Amino acid sequence: PSTRPPQPPPLRPGAVRIASIDVEWTKNYRIKNGQRPFCYSVAWLDLPADGTPDLGDMPFEWTSVYVEEPGEMDTLIRHAAATLAVAADTSTIITGHQFCADLGVLEANAPTDAAPAVRAARAQWKDRRGADPDEGHYVDTRYDAGHLLAGTSRRLVDVCTELGLDVTQPELRKASMPAWHRRWIEDGEEEGRERVSVLNLRHSVSTAYVAARTAGLAGWPDAGLNVNRVIAEGAKGAWAWLENPVFTDLLEDTCPSESAELSPSKAPRPQGKRPSSTR
Repeated sequence: PSTRPPQPPPLRPGAVRIASIDVEWTKNYRIKNGQRPFCYSVAWLDLPADGTPDLGDMPFEWTSVYVEEPGEMDTLIRHAAATLAVAADTSTIITGHQFCADLGVLEANAPTDAAPAVRAARAQWKDRRGADPDEGHYVDTRYDAGHLLAGTSRRLVDVCTELGLDVTQPELRKASMPAWHRRWIEDGEEEGRERVSVLNLRHSVSTAYVAARTAGLAGWPDAGLNVNRVIAEGAKGAWAWLENPVFTDLLEDTCPSESAELSPSKAPRPQGKRPSSTR
């Protein structure tokens, strides 16, 4: 099902739009093309062309899509392909973190009618460093934000922490993302879907913020910015998980992000075979 409308709001005159997309997928290294997307989100962030506003004061729009059962994968990919096409038409910056991996999984599984939009996005991603910065182009926050960073890690959580974004991931405290996804698909446990959905949206929002900082379009105070607080306000009422004390306890103060398991699709591929899992 989709949470929130698939189309972004009308672009305000003079605004610069950032579209940030993140995809989650199951992984199986034992078979070719064993990755299967099951969740994605897009965050739409409109910024003034002049000045560098505090992102904590800037609203964002978003859409989240999650399959009810694995047979809905084609529907999810069509939805994601339509989002990529709209982003290309309306956004100055389209961003993701190691987005080549997300696009590769979408293309490998895309039904015929969705494949052209995904292929076009991959081509645009590959050509991003030669693109006109005043026209629609891609920024990949894993590869293109190095001028902001002193550390060597390019994990999204580490990039955000170094830059002062608190992206603590309470969803992973008791179980991994693969385990929560299985609880939803196999047992119908709503909390599993909600935890993964919020984790996924946090990826999209924080990636949008890093891309905005990379492009010099916006920033946040030296004391940092609590992304969970931003999501609690921007996605209020969407998921019961946002009212869970485990989540709300993080909203009082800005603090360094807790160490957390890296989403498998963003990690280097291990050598040798591994059992099936989810990202």
